[in-house]
Amino acid sequence: MTRHTPIRRARGWLGAAALLTTGALALTACGSGFTDAPGEGQASGSGKLSILIGSSGDAETKAVTDAVAAWSEKSGVPAEVQTANDLPQQLSQGFAAGSPPDLFYLAPEALAGYAANGSIAAYGDDLANKSDFYPSLVDNFTVDGKFFCAPKDFSTLALIINTDLWSAAGLTDADIPTTWDQLASVAQKLTTDGRVGLAFGAEYQRVGAFMAQAGGGLVTDGKATADSSANVEALTYVKTHLNDGSFAFASDVGAGWGGEALGTQKAAMVIEGNWITGAMKADYPDVKYKVAELPAGPGGKGTLQFTNCWGLAADSGNQEQARDLVQYLTSTDQQLAFSKAFGPMPSIQSAADAWSQANPDQTAFLAGAQYAQFPPNMAGAADVITDFNAQLESLKTGDPQALLKTAQSNLEAIVK
Repeated sequence: MTRHTPIRRARGWLGAAALLTTGALALTACGSGFTDAPGEGQASGSGKLSILIGSSGDAETKAVTDAVAAWSEKSGVPAEVQTANDLPQQLSQGFAAGSPPDLFYLAPEALAGYAANGSIAAYGDDLANKSDFYPSLVDNFTVDGKFFCAPKDFSTLALIINTDLWSAAGLTDADIPTTWDQLASVAQKLTTDGRVGLAFGAEYQRVGAFMAQAGGGLVTDGKATADSSANVEALTYVKTHLNDGSFAFASDVGAGWGGEALGTQKAAMVIEGNWITGAMKADYPDVKYKVAELPAGPGGKGTLQFTNCWGLAADSGNQEQARDLVQYLTSTDQQLAFSKAFGPMPSIQSAADAWSQANPDQTAFLAGAQYAQFPPNMAGAADVITDFNAQLESLKTGDPQALLKTAQSNLEAIVK
């Protein structure tokens, strides 16, 4: 699934990932890396496909392994799935050794680097279902006009509300916030001794949603825009409510991430992605919650999206078989099966209605796909965001404009 783990952190940013980064997103898993010699499952042209994934847990590993096995039986092409302990590192090592896997999870922030050095194949435009992917996801994996790889699924951020605490504060569905002023108001009403109204991670992969709602973003139309007036307004809004006590970073209430803050009732509301649903079911089954779209800011609606694609090694001798497998894995039926198994949203629009019918209480996540921004994906962006996140931790006492000026300078060094 697309997240930003360690599983507490794919619940941060891929990492990606990002999760990507996020995530975050160093993606974690419970398997070993690729150690086979060429000809034993590597990109050797042997006909046996090698697939390397980062996994959120046993459910994802089993779902992907079973799907690949079903395709293999149908196609007659042998294939092996391995899970990575440290996906970015093991992928890098595989390329350096000249024996990368044929197919692999690839985070957006890693795409530009691999594309620039010719390590990965640009096959996205050859897919029969290219037009079915959400346009923003296609943009996420497009470099220099080339659609490199198929988005395997995606996540967006939404507002997650503890409904028991909401009702206890005298709030109803009519009070679900749709503006920043309303969010601040309900957060204040939900704040009590020992509990904050709204919590979220001290990172761009959460705070960036406010920047989007203000009409800002780190990169706009290919230009670094971190120090825009919209972003200053967003961080000033967040800082104001961090200081009045109605907002808090998850770490400041003793929680590792937003899901833990909600589950332990240290926060009445959190900003998180749809990976929170599995965590709540597993770790906090008695906590009732509702998912709502994030409120609009001065610039309108805004959220962030996180995704990975199915990367294909340029030197793979099995490219035709690999593309056929990707076509199978990103089909409507298979993506819906993955969603049921471990929670991500399908990356194709044809699955939207079926997904919404199966997950009527989560449709706010899918609604966000229509206006979501994705984190910068050019080479070097991950390092810039890491530095930005370190500064955001001190936002409560820091100067938003100065913080953004530093991010602007760092982005200008990598945005061409």
